[in-house]
Amino acid sequence: MIMKHFKTVSELHQATGFALPENPLISLVKCGGQCSSGTHKFTTDFYMIGLKKLQSGIFSYGKTKYDHQSGSMSYVKPGQVVAFQDLKFEEDDFLLFFHEDFLLGNPLHHEIKKYSFFDYDVNEALHLSPQEEKVIWEIHDKIKLEYLNNQDEYSREIMIGHINSILKYSQRYYKRQFLNRKELTGKTVSRFDQLLASYSESGSLHENGFPSVKFMAEQLNISAHYLSDLLKQETGKTALELIHTYLISEAKNMLKSSSNNITETAYALGFDNLPYFSRLFKKETGISPKQFRNQN
Repeated sequence: MIMKHFKTVSELHQATGFALPENPLISLVKCGGQCSSGTHKFTTDFYMIGLKKLQSGIFSYGKTKYDHQSGSMSYVKPGQVVAFQDLKFEEDDFLLFFHEDFLLGNPLHHEIKKYSFFDYDVNEALHLSPQEEKVIWEIHDKIKLEYLNNQDEYSREIMIGHINSILKYSQRYYKRQFLNRKELTGKTVSRFDQLLASYSESGSLHENGFPSVKFMAEQLNISAHYLSDLLKQETGKTALELIHTYLISEAKNMLKSSSNNITETAYALGFDNLPYFSRLFKKETGISPKQFRNQN
């Protein structure tokens, strides 16, 4: 499969057989069945938001394939690897493409980067309830109204406002999805804790340093951003914060029960930067490692 890069929305439309967009920086596509033929693997300079129900074919981004038939939202940011393969959708679907430059000068150009679901894998897509799907379609229709009418000086800001609404609703619905899957979330928290303990007990902390969020996510077979958001919803802390909490808990135990000095304790827990260890310890406990040692 040959990798292509599309700098413009028009280039993607031409390659996939869509009609040319009404605006060079944004387009709205309703496939209504067949949406691509053959195989297309590509990267772009624009964002993609889709509501889709697949009849057949494969849609993938990152390393994950999406081939199930339930209706869901997916989100792709510039630079992500995307692949279409013989896609056939249900009648109710849409794809929204908008270039990075479409957002220039608008607060959303910076704010969109805070939406971590653009870094989720496809199997972590947003699954909508019928009522939620209705809300998204209502926003879609408002964007479509501006997109197909004669665009004027207000059109861009109005469409960006509606895109912002989709993102905010998506954030809300993802939180609902986390809550509805609380049993799965609880299992992930337990597996995360067990993985940390096993990593420590195996001597990997001393040999390889403390684990990254990416490493933990890979061991749990989910994306790093999804892991952090899931843990935040369940525990109030991100994956990195939980790793730090675990390390400082271990540090407190070592400082209290062993003859290791502060430097030896830090190195044993995978810290090769003593000032960083001290700052993190004080952040977690309110006092320095030295004060803690003297106190005990």
